Amino acid sequence: MADGYDMVGSAAEYIPDHLYFATCRVRPRSRPNTHYFSIDDELVYENFYMDFGPLNLGMLYRYCCKLNKKLKSQNLSRKKIVHYTSLDGRKRVNAAFLIGSYAIIYLKMTPEEAYRPLVNNSMNPQYIPFRDASFGSNTFNLYLLDCLHAVSKALIHGFFNFETFDVEEYEYYEKVENGDLNWIIPNKFLAFCGPHPKQAREDGYPVHSPEAYFSYFREHTVTAVVRLNKKIYDAKRFTDAGFDHYDLFFVDGSVPTDSIVRKFLEISEKCEGALAIHCKAGLGRTGTLIACYIMKHYKFTAAEAIAWLRICRPGSVIGPQQNFLVEKQAWLWMQGELYRSKLKDRDRSYENNSVSKIMSAVDDMKINDHRISSLENDKPSFDLYERDDENGNEKYPTKGGKLSTQGDKLNQIKAQRKHTRSATTGTISSSETKIHKRSSSQSFKAFGVKSSQGFVSPLKTSRVAAVNANNLANSSVASSGSTTNKRTTRLSAASSQNHSAKRLV
Repeated sequence: MADGYDMVGSAAEYIPDHLYFATCRVRPRSRPNTHYFSIDDELVYENFYMDFGPLNLGMLYRYCCKLNKKLKSQNLSRKKIVHYTSLDGRKRVNAAFLIGSYAIIYLKMTPEEAYRPLVNNSMNPQYIPFRDASFGSNTFNLYLLDCLHAVSKALIHGFFNFETFDVEEYEYYEKVENGDLNWIIPNKFLAFCGPHPKQAREDGYPVHSPEAYFSYFREHTVTAVVRLNKKIYDAKRFTDAGFDHYDLFFVDGSVPTDSIVRKFLEISEKCEGALAIHCKAGLGRTGTLIACYIMKHYKFTAAEAIAWLRICRPGSVIGPQQNFLVEKQAWLWMQGELYRSKLKDRDRSYENNSVSKIMSAVDDMKINDHRISSLENDKPSFDLYERDDENGNEKYPTKGGKLSTQGDKLNQIKAQRKHTRSATTGTISSSETKIHKRSSSQSFKAFGVKSSQGFVSPLKTSRVAAVNANNLANSSVASSGSTTNKRTTRLSAASSQNHSAKRLV
């Protein structure tokens, strides 16, 4: 562009003669024909240690709202709009992630098409890779293009929809004091911080009892909880409330055994509702197993799965868990192909078997023959896994003193965040988040309630309308023509009464 302002290299053009992305040495001033804006100091990543991105889903949504408003503005319709960033490598790659993702979501570009303008000039500095949230040395590079591929695949599979996304809901629940939870795949996987025996403050941060989550879980059809850390609370508190509960323990910061991976995949594939998964902080072990499912059923690469997890829940997948997923990628893809092949064979076998029975019964069929109604109950049963005896419930290696685990340290860091920026966005006005139609909402709950187990945290009622609630999590399986069983409720009568709260649509 001709009126560039002390740019490094050349500007990346996304909409001819209208939308650009540029790196500037100094802060530019808008001109009569050019409008400059930056989000470097508005949308800021909150790190654990040496990690610095990618920016989370709420920030991506706010950026898209801001840019959409500018592109629709009559005052800017004839101007060049330039999103500029600084030479700070961390801010620069996060800014590039935002505009690249915008191009994928709204300009319908492929990841490669969105990435190409960012790197098409040799004079532009290279984008530095993202790293994990561990306090050790970096052993795995997550590249900008990996993140763009993750956004593209997540969009294709319906993992997010900015037409119905509620950013306030997302930002509320990600805070430690409000439950510290994030949806990775809507209506399928909810990652959250591990519950504690009672509602309290521990090591300087709030912890929540199992009962604090009951209302939210029921509102969002969560039917099972998977615990990956040591037994801190009694699982009966979930099962007595009508939720299934599974223990698949492995050591904090480590990688799961093949047996644990198989068991988790089996539980996930057979669960008729959503799964809530936690370890200590709900980041490392939790993210690793969810990534295995995403790689198997949606054929994400390891890097793409890690990227999507961190976009949804920053800090996910840590240290050796990253390279573990790379090593398991080919195996998980193969398992996915086998799984879908078996489902196709099952459906074919069931159809052929049903037709054969019907034809043989026609010869001597009588009116009101009881055999006619029995045919529909003869669906064959297939077990897609070999079962084993290992339960993954090892004794947890404890250490003296407090904050002995990586999960403890991550929890404390997250809880100490000040959240000084209004809804993480600085000067972005509330009107900028109303570009898209969103689900209706209700006021925040500012108080807790007493229960038989103590004080229940103020987790507010959901305000997000479910998107593709019944089919979203199983889209990869549904494409193979598998049949869907009707979901039967697991909640007790008492639980059903507690579920009478209104769902906002």
